[in-house]
Amino acid sequence: MRIEQYIQMIDYALWEVIENGATLPKTQVVESVTTVMPVTFAEDKAQRKLEVKARSTLMMGIPSEHQLKFNSIKYAKLLLEAVEKRFGGNATTKKTLKIS
Repeated sequence: MRIEQYIQMIDYALWEVIENGATLPKTQVVESVTTVMPVTFAEDKAQRKLEVKARSTLMMGIPSEHQLKFNSIKYAKLLLEAVEKRFGGNATTKKTLKIS
């Protein structure tokens, strides 16, 4: 919960990327061959930059001894889900969540 509030305070657009996920790269299929289209639009570049920033911000919040376990996760949304699963909170936090 603290990391969620921290990221929302820093940059709410980051939190939206984490919560909703980044837009996937565009692909084109020509004669049954799929190719990934390069990022060319300013909006796509901004979205990718936010995704990298969001993932980096989440990684900074993970204790050093656990960073290697989470380093292979590419997307901020999946990283947050893995962190929440691993560090689900203490008994008091879980009890509060059940009551709400």
